[in-house]
Amino acid sequence: MTGSRVVALGHYQPAKVLTNDDLAAMVDTSDEWITSRVGIKTRHVGGPDEPVDELAAHAGAKALAAAGLQPSDIDLVLVATSTAFDRSPSMSARVAARLSMGSPAVMDINVVCSGFTHALAVADHTIRAGAATRALVIGADKMGDIADWTDRTTCVLLGDGAGAAVVTADPSAPDTPGGPGIGPVLWGSVPEMGNAVRIEGTPPRFAQEGQSVYRWATTQLPPIARKVCEKAGITPEDLAAVVLHQANLRIIEPVARKIGAVNAVIARDVVDSGNTSAASIPMALSKLVERGEIASGAPVLLFGFGGNLSYAGQVIRCP
Repeated sequence: MTGSRVVALGHYQPAKVLTNDDLAAMVDTSDEWITSRVGIKTRHVGGPDEPVDELAAHAGAKALAAAGLQPSDIDLVLVATSTAFDRSPSMSARVAARLSMGSPAVMDINVVCSGFTHALAVADHTIRAGAATRALVIGADKMGDIADWTDRTTCVLLGDGAGAAVVTADPSAPDTPGGPGIGPVLWGSVPEMGNAVRIEGTPPRFAQEGQSVYRWATTQLPPIARKVCEKAGITPEDLAAVVLHQANLRIIEPVARKIGAVNAVIARDVVDSGNTSAASIPMALSKLVERGEIASGAPVLLFGFGGNLSYAGQVIRCP
């Protein structure tokens, strides 16, 4: 069976940076309050003239350039997002139009914070089934558009951005020493806790039960993440990097420690970017690769979690 692998990455963020001090002038908060509770220092926020599909297209274009591919080479576009206000055209269709693609299949995937790892699994499965050969997988969200900027418990968390991966067929991937380019996905949800993270109302607004999410993430996710490694045929000690959903530094650090990835680089892009939902994993991974912090071919754990109390993770080989 043909496998698949990530061959290139790209990311994009709006130019405007909102610091903790900027937020302190808007709501009753402070740099010390925010840093001590969530570890975030800055976040990027797009303006009304920077729609989600524009962020996604910029990230996608960078990934295509890094892969040495033309937009017409792509036959599947998947965009993971929960901040698309229009039902049609979809974000994926708009990205395909912005990039002047040929006639790719286009689909949006809304699993909120774990959207990118779900979409990456769908791309892998589609390629393995022979229904596509080259996919552009993007996580893009403008969380600033759904923030309640009067609520100091949530607005301090959120940022905007996009990250993209080019995934191609790889006939040798199933026989690659140490595992395939994209390993088996492990995904699921806790439906009875789905209301713990919400984007509801008109206009839609982000809200969450922060303590419930924190307890669930720090206690229930580490053993699931270790099972992801087991499905990939490696141990946590083998990991070169761990890229978790960038929700909160107080979640990322204990979860990474409990996984047991003692030799891994831990992505901490949340400090500079805030919680960008579906964009957080591909954006953090792209930055690590751009800085040369992960060797090509090294195993990396990607693990998304959050909205719907859903999760999805896989081990990939670094492009």
